[in-house]
Amino acid sequence: MTSVLSRLRARFLAGFAVVGFAFHGVSAWAENTPAAEPPQPEPVTAPVTADVSSTALKWGADGTSNVPYTFHDPSDENRMSGFEYDIMEEIGRRLGRDAQFVQNDWDGLIPGLERNFYLMVICGIEMTPEHIEAVDFSQPYYMTSERIVVRRDQAGLDSYERLGGHTIGTVKDTLAERMMGERHDITVRGYDEESNMFEDLRNKRLDAILIDGPIALYYGEADPAFRIVGPPVGHVSYGIAFPKGGNIELRKQVDAALKAMITDGTLHRILARWNLWTPEMAAWTGDYSQPGIAPTEWERYIAATAPTKGWKARFDRYVSFLPLIGKGAVMTLAVSACAMVLAVALGLILALTRRYGPAWAAALATLYIEVIRGTPLLIQVLFIFYGLPGIGIRLSPFVAGVISLGLNYAAYEAENYRAGLQSVARGQMEAATALNMTHSQALRYVVVPQAFRVVVPVMTNDFISLLKDSSLVSIITLTELSQTYVRLSSTYFDYFGTGMMVGGAYLLLGLPFVRLAKMAERRLAVSERRGG
Repeated sequence: MTSVLSRLRARFLAGFAVVGFAFHGVSAWAENTPAAEPPQPEPVTAPVTADVSSTALKWGADGTSNVPYTFHDPSDENRMSGFEYDIMEEIGRRLGRDAQFVQNDWDGLIPGLERNFYLMVICGIEMTPEHIEAVDFSQPYYMTSERIVVRRDQAGLDSYERLGGHTIGTVKDTLAERMMGERHDITVRGYDEESNMFEDLRNKRLDAILIDGPIALYYGEADPAFRIVGPPVGHVSYGIAFPKGGNIELRKQVDAALKAMITDGTLHRILARWNLWTPEMAAWTGDYSQPGIAPTEWERYIAATAPTKGWKARFDRYVSFLPLIGKGAVMTLAVSACAMVLAVALGLILALTRRYGPAWAAALATLYIEVIRGTPLLIQVLFIFYGLPGIGIRLSPFVAGVISLGLNYAAYEAENYRAGLQSVARGQMEAATALNMTHSQALRYVVVPQAFRVVVPVMTNDFISLLKDSSLVSIITLTELSQTYVRLSSTYFDYFGTGMMVGGAYLLLGLPFVRLAKMAERRLAVSERRGG
């Protein structure tokens, strides 16, 4: 799972009105550090009271590369799957409400919860004291431990004590990272994405990985190149997160549903299908039964992600990716085109205001340009999507993406246009006014058209850059090309083939605009020669 944001980064984002943490499954200390006892389930004293409300039970998670929690089914990428997804479907059924999954980038899950984009978050969030201070939790729905993953041909690194003197990978900002960080004999490498970490292990950039049990199973044991070794390390408890002090009644209903699922064995059956029933779960629930349930979901996942044999099978798989890449390309093009229209219009206004407007307006335009160019685009996207709701301005992900990209690029376009306006000889304006044109008419018919010829190549380059920068809108739940690449590559561990396909999609999107720009330059050049 992706990493927990550090306190420093959280405070930094809060300074821009982006409040929240990113949580993920993290581990307790190893055997030499005692872990806190998990809360014990209370006996069910009454049946779950169904909520007759017709509203949807919206819950958030990051389904991009979130195996086996909530993820896109490899056999049908339009279908969501995962053991947490199944748990939420069952909770929705017991509460009499339609459970609706809401996609959000990992770092935006808790800010989205605080902005009421959904009612709860279930995404492998560990119930640590630090997290309990920030959000309210349901009772635990899953317990596991940290596991060591090595390459299939490795030997010797079969316990936590033997990791000394080696380079070990883990998720950033987790207790596992801090635990190993205190051992001066271990070189720790932190990762945001599990798939990148396992690729480094495959390519021998890492000696081993210390990671949550479910991730070790589905990313490690499921791959013929890896294996899980050694005894479990530490203890991990996952809970469903709710806003601090909010949704108390709903949290009680969810707790009651989870208790009922434990009592009647439904939770056991769900986890068994995913091959995730653990000794920790048995000890906590007191359920040591052997229901004989086949791990059907585990087997289906293994079959869907098995390495393809032969070029035909690989080709067929790549063909199956085309609809997803096509949807991502359409979203990328739509966001980029709308943002560029906004950037061109606003940039021209800013440039004209800065050069020909009154002093106070020129000062405001200059201030806007310097502020926008002096702050990262990522912060601007987060501020517009998560910060503005704090003052009552709520925007859809698409509108927020267009506005953030458009406002950012408008500052750069303004400087391009200002340079173009300065390239027009002052005598052009004087000649236009001598012909009884007003100031605005002279700008419209004489100065701006000549400046436009100068900035057309620069505008084309900016649009191509905007196409690539549109990948940042993936953090506000928009699934465009870069997000599609992350999803496919992390699911199938195929970075080369999917990377070539997505890179080709970006290239195909940009090339027509390069051609159009060259045509416009030639037409403008011919027009200028004829005018001369």
